Amino acid sequence: MTGQEKKFSRRNILKGAGGLAAGGSLLGLGSAHARMRGEPRLPPGKVMKDKIDAYRGPLPNRPGAQPNDGYSVRRAADVFRRKLDAARRYLTTQPPPQETNGDEERYADYRASFTKTLPHDSRGRVDPAAYDSLLRAMRSGRPADFERIQLDNTVRTRKLANPQGAFVLPMSGGDGHAARIKPPPSFTSDEMAAEMLELYWKSLLRDVPFTRLESDPLMRRALTDINSFPHIVGKPKRGLHTAQTLFRGETPGDLVGPYISQFLWYDVPYGSYTMPQRYPIAAQDTNFVTESAEWLAVQRGAVPRSGVRGPERFISTPRDLGAFVHADFPYQTYLNAALILLGMGPDVVAAGNPTNRQTTEGGFVSFGGPDILDLVALTARASLCGAWYQKWLVHRRLRPENYGGRLQFQAAGMDDYDLPRLLLETEALGRTRRQYGNVFLPQSYAEGAPTHPSYPAGHACIAGACTTMLKAWFREDKVLSRPVVADETGHTLLPYSGTLTIGGELNKLASNISLGRDWAGVHYRSDGIDGMEMGEAMAIDILRDRSVLYNEQFDGFTLTTFAGQTIRIQNGRVSGGRAGY
Repeated sequence: MTGQEKKFSRRNILKGAGGLAAGGSLLGLGSAHARMRGEPRLPPGKVMKDKIDAYRGPLPNRPGAQPNDGYSVRRAADVFRRKLDAARRYLTTQPPPQETNGDEERYADYRASFTKTLPHDSRGRVDPAAYDSLLRAMRSGRPADFERIQLDNTVRTRKLANPQGAFVLPMSGGDGHAARIKPPPSFTSDEMAAEMLELYWKSLLRDVPFTRLESDPLMRRALTDINSFPHIVGKPKRGLHTAQTLFRGETPGDLVGPYISQFLWYDVPYGSYTMPQRYPIAAQDTNFVTESAEWLAVQRGAVPRSGVRGPERFISTPRDLGAFVHADFPYQTYLNAALILLGMGPDVVAAGNPTNRQTTEGGFVSFGGPDILDLVALTARASLCGAWYQKWLVHRRLRPENYGGRLQFQAAGMDDYDLPRLLLETEALGRTRRQYGNVFLPQSYAEGAPTHPSYPAGHACIAGACTTMLKAWFREDKVLSRPVVADETGHTLLPYSGTLTIGGELNKLASNISLGRDWAGVHYRSDGIDGMEMGEAMAIDILRDRSVLYNEQFDGFTLTTFAGQTIRIQNGRVSGGRAGY
């Protein structure tokens, strides 16, 4: 073995890797506890630099080399160096401080924080000692402290949804703890009240078919009510919503064509089986958490009674959409979309895919079906890591059902939470009060919201991330053939005559899933819109890593962001727009 080959022996590579890990530990870079406390992560020092640079010299290259000699060592060193380059980029890129809305520090009684499953008094106010036990666990990160979190003992209580998931370490893309998101609206702000106003109207319109939503008389009342409020959510035209913009998403494509994306209606090719997208629906006019005792039990985490399920049909009402996002698995929608697009053939593959110009081979392990299907699944979990960090370690935002309870007790004169009084005077709240005798926010799900904080929505982070992957892989400008729209009953798909593109319908798909949870009453609009943006940034970083791993001559991934910017990701770099987080 030559001296150069000895330098790149497996033993020396592993020795260097161990030194790198030790260097990271000495620098405090491996401490989740330090990150939680908000301590700055130190930039790499000389020890770290020496370990990295030790493997940047020339590699042995002997044509025809056999396994277990210099060639295999070269491969191992190349893999190690590429991983090291990616890791160094994340190490040396310091994200800005993550801001909060200050609500948890502002209120000693934790009125604006997520407290579900913890002990509450008869008006839904959390036991501060119990909430402190949750904070103690989140701040220490010790598994034993999570076992000491004080859950409610007056009902058969659901468990918290994996707060330790906030500490998961990544092996693909960036660290979820480095992902950044704007702070959510504060508890007493007009913006948060406007988000609640939208949710009350969505609860009133759940059973109106999408095909006549824009022309429904109740939609006109919603427009007047929402446009008259001091703050207006979404993307209104010239400051005011129209029937064509209200309740829609905020990306290019959301305002074009039917409310529902084609990727939620097209048949899905699952191997030799073609799956029509008919799903079990929730029973019409059946809402939950609409009276005081039920609301309190839900806050305490009571195991829910079973909801009534209807027959299968195509998604045709907001309630149908809410039922779909109640039972889906994390990347189901984007796996379906990928399979649909792969089934359309090579004409829809992105122009930059090397298989378009290769004359002797097609894509498979690289630039083929297994590649994009892997990216969809991998990116979904990575985005959840970022979401769980923000949910549990940063914001701990209360769910809309809890805000509705605060509003009810303020309206009844039992508590004063300083919530905007104009909200109580809106038509949406008046209609809710007349229907139920109170202003608790009606829920689509018997259990109400999940047992994890509201901001950001996990569904939205996945939507932003997975949709970004699909836009990088397929031609966004390609016009879809034979678009459809579900009829009012949801039993039949009818031809749609408008022009719809892959990119627009993928954006719409992300919004449908993100805001579909709003139709059920379990999320605010900002949970979805901001979560999509964060998921997009996390996906861009994964694409940066993936872009340096191929053997093919590759000009990079090109895609259009939710903000309408065209970016290219090539050789680990992003040009033309945002560069991940």
